[in-house]
Amino acid sequence: MHEEATITMNADIDKVWDLVSDVTRIGEFSPETFEAEWLGGATGPAAGARFRGHVRRNEIGPTYWTPCTVQVCDPQREFTFGVGAADNPLTRWGYRLEPRAGGGVEVTETFDFTAALWARPYWILFGALRGRRVRNDMRRTLERMKAVVEA
Repeated sequence: MHEEATITMNADIDKVWDLVSDVTRIGEFSPETFEAEWLGGATGPAAGARFRGHVRRNEIGPTYWTPCTVQVCDPQREFTFGVGAADNPLTRWGYRLEPRAGGGVEVTETFDFTAALWARPYWILFGALRGRRVRNDMRRTLERMKAVVEA
């Protein structure tokens, strides 16, 4: 399953990058992940860096910590992390940044769920509902980020 949402932010690309790649600020923007912290001595974004996110599923629960690993860290272009096992994540979340010719940055948030066979029954039963929730939450996250970088 793949979902994405895109928004244009009228801000400098460095400012947008700093925001989308700072996992410690995700609690300001995400409807579900209300805090995150770097692990293993990591202090910022880098491929292979680990962190954990504190999630409240659907804003009501259950609440749990989830391990994450930065998979792509291409400054001012892409920040992507996997959730779960570093070598075989259950989901991938990311941000792609593209400068606009007239100014500003087009920011796309992406979500990919594992294609493993065991996950197919879940998506058959709940995929439409979860997909809608993910799309709406990505839009909310991007709108909240936009408000900060354009302020």
